[in-house]
Amino acid sequence: MNVASRPVVPGKTRTCPHCKAVILESLSICPGCMHHLRFDSEAAKRQVAATSALRVEGLIRHPPLEEPWEYFVTIAIRNDRGEEVARQVVNVGALQGAEKRTFTLSVEMLPPQPPVPTNKTSTGTTGTHPALNQPGAAPQGKPTPAQLAGLKPPVPGQKPTKKH
Repeated sequence: MNVASRPVVPGKTRTCPHCKAVILESLSICPGCMHHLRFDSEAAKRQVAATSALRVEGLIRHPPLEEPWEYFVTIAIRNDRGEEVARQVVNVGALQGAEKRTFTLSVEMLPPQPPVPTNKTSTGTTGTHPALNQPGAAPQGKPTPAQLAGLKPPVPGQKPTKKH
């Protein structure tokens, strides 16, 4: 079964139904919980083609005979003018003696989504009358449903009248 990708506005988000994280609508696998969200072969290929633009990893080791240390992990994102556009506390916790934690921050970049081909069919006719070349116009010789009902097009500047 081949399911075509639907067009998605870049940067549009949705909520993962599994972990409730805010994710990109174009993703077929949640980057937070790794659950599959839908079968979309094109989106899956695009997600696999993601490149790591940034990856930072660090290890924090608590000294063995000291009191527990508390920690909090915060991520802040700034735009090109240095203005903070997002800030979030990701996790908090404490390290006991001789415990360690590894923290990894990664930013993945997705390639542009290919345009989705559209199947446009001509709805106009090829008659010589301009009204017949408009979408939805009736072919010559056949009245439109409005004509069958006795309706006339409105006249500009004239108020519509009600028939009783």
